[in-house]
Amino acid sequence: MTRWTLAGSTAIAALLAGNAALANITPEEVWQNWQDTSASYGQTVTTTSAARDGDTLVVQGLSFTQDQDGSRVDVVIDEVNFTDNGDGTVDITMSDAFTINMTVPVTDDIAGETPTDFAIVVKQPGLVTTASGTATETAYSVEAPNITVTLDEIEGVDASAVDMTVEASLSAISGTYSVSGPADAKVVDIDLGVQGVALNVVAKDPETQSDFQMTGTIADLGMVYALDFAGMSLMASNLAAALRAGTSLSGSFTHGAMDFAVDVTEATGPTKIAVSATGGGLTFAMDEAGLIYEINGTGTAYTISGAEIPFPELKINYGEIAMILSMPLLASTDLVDFAFLTRIVDLSVSEEVWGMIDPAGSLPRDPATLIFDAKGTVLLTADLVDEAAMATLGEAAPGEMHALDITEIKVSAVGAVLTGTGGFTFDNSDTVTFDGVPAPTGKIDLKLSGGNVLLDKLVSMGVLSQDDANTARLMISMFANAGAGADELTSTLEFKDKGFFANGQRLQ
Repeated sequence: MTRWTLAGSTAIAALLAGNAALANITPEEVWQNWQDTSASYGQTVTTTSAARDGDTLVVQGLSFTQDQDGSRVDVVIDEVNFTDNGDGTVDITMSDAFTINMTVPVTDDIAGETPTDFAIVVKQPGLVTTASGTATETAYSVEAPNITVTLDEIEGVDASAVDMTVEASLSAISGTYSVSGPADAKVVDIDLGVQGVALNVVAKDPETQSDFQMTGTIADLGMVYALDFAGMSLMASNLAAALRAGTSLSGSFTHGAMDFAVDVTEATGPTKIAVSATGGGLTFAMDEAGLIYEINGTGTAYTISGAEIPFPELKINYGEIAMILSMPLLASTDLVDFAFLTRIVDLSVSEEVWGMIDPAGSLPRDPATLIFDAKGTVLLTADLVDEAAMATLGEAAPGEMHALDITEIKVSAVGAVLTGTGGFTFDNSDTVTFDGVPAPTGKIDLKLSGGNVLLDKLVSMGVLSQDDANTARLMISMFANAGAGADELTSTLEFKDKGFFANGQRLQ
C-alpha cells in the first residue's frame, strides 16, 4: 500500500514536471487526454472554468487531488493555456508558480500525534511544452530554463516562522513525454534531462540552540521512466492482482558529479559530513515477471568530523559500488530466476582509523574489495506482495529454492585474499537430512592467499595469542589443503549422497 502512495505522489510530480499536460492535434483533445491520464493515476481533477479564447483553450482554477490511506496531495494551478499553433501542434503554458499541499499520516498509533502538513511552492518561469500526435498517441517536448521547489509551510506554520529553509533548484530541463492507449489503460513514457540540481536546507531550533544546514549539487541528472496503467485500479487493494493484470513500472536515474555537505551544531559541538561522487545511477522495474533493483556509484568519498568521533576526521572512500537484486514477486508453477550482487571495490579508510587499530603499521593498508555474485532459480508458492497470503504462511517459507550458482566470491583486505565459485541444487522433498534445509547437491571451491602471514601479524599485534593462532591453523587444516603458492590454501566443500565433504573427506 505504501508503494502505491509513493508511486502516486511521484506520478503527480512527473506529470507537473512535464507541465502536467498531454498533447494532441487540438487544445480540447490535449485537455481531455490530460484528464484521462490524471484519472489513470487515481487523481481527481476539478476546474473553475475551461473555455476558448481565440486559438487558446484557457483552463482556470485547476486542481489535482489524490487521497489514499491518509496520504493526500493537492495541486492548485491558477491557469493553464493550450494554444493551437496551427500546424498540428499545441503549446502548453501555465502559471509561473503553483502550490502543492501534502498531508503525511502518522506511521505509528501514538496518542496525540497528528498528520504532518506541507505546503510546497513550485516556480517554473519560461516552461513550455509543445504537444503533437493524436488523441490516442500523444507526444510532447519539454523545455524549461529553471524550476525551483521551495517549502513554504509545515504543519500549518510558515516555514520562515520556524526558521527553516528548504529549496531545490533545477536548471536547463529538457526532454520528451509520450502517452498512448485508452483512458483506462494509459502507457506513459518519460525521458528527461537536467543539467544541474542545487539543494539548500537550513533549520534552526532556538530551544535546543541547534543548527542544521545541508547544501548539495548534482550534475547531469537523467531520468527514463515508463508506466503501464493496465490493472492500475486494482493497485490500492491488491498489488498482486494489478501486476497480473498488466501494471508495470520501470525506470532509471543517472547522475554525474555529486557533492553534498551537512553541518550540524549542537550543545555537544559541531558535526560535519561531506559526500561526493563522480557518477552513479539507479535502475528499477516491477511487473508480473518480478522486481529488479540496481544501484551503482563511482569515485565516492565520505568525510565526517565531530565531537563524538575519537579523532579529527574520518574518511571513507571507494572506487566502485554496485548492488543488484532481481527476484520474482508472484506465485507460479514454473521455476523463476533470481540474482543478487554486492560489489564494493577499492574501499579505504583514513590513517586515523588505521592508527587506532594498528599503530605500528603491521598490516597492509591496501584498499579492500568485497564481491558476492550469485544467481539461481526458485519456485514461489505464495505472492510476496500479498500481505494476507503472507500472513497465513506463519513460519512456513513462501517458496522453494531449487538452484544456487555462486559466480564469484572475493574478499580482499589487510594482505589476504579469499576467492571462490560454486553451485548447488536442492532436493525440497528432503528437509530432514540437514535439519530443515532442503538437501543440497553441489560444491564450492575456495582459495585463500596470505592467511598465514595475516595470522602471524595479528599475533605480533597482540590481537591473537599464539595458542589462538595455532588453534585457527588446526581448524583450517581440517577443511583446506596447501595450494601452489607459498602462503596459499585451497578447499573444496561438497554436498553429495546426503553427506558433507571437505576435500573428499566426509565430515557429515
